[in-house]
Amino acid sequence: MDNFDNTTDPRFAGRWKKSSRSDGNGACVEVAAVDVVGVCDSKQGPNGQVLTFDRAAWTRFVAGVKDDQIG
Repeated sequence: MDNFDNTTDPRFAGRWKKSSRSDGNGACVEVAAVDVVGVCDSKQGPNGQVLTFDRAAWTRFVAGVKDDQIG
C-alpha cells in the first residue's frame, strides 16, 4: 500500500470516483484508474493508504466480485 495524499498525488488528483454501493454515511470506497488503479477508504481522509493494482489484476478482481467468487 502506498501512503500519500490521495487528493493531490498527480496520478490520482481529481480522478477519484465513489463506489455506486456507497451508502452516504462516509463509509465508502473510492477508485481512481489511470496507468494503475488506486483504491482508498474515504474514512481515512486525504492522507490515507491507497492500494494500487495493475489494470489486469483490477479487471480480474472486479470480474470475481461480480461472479460472486470472492467472499
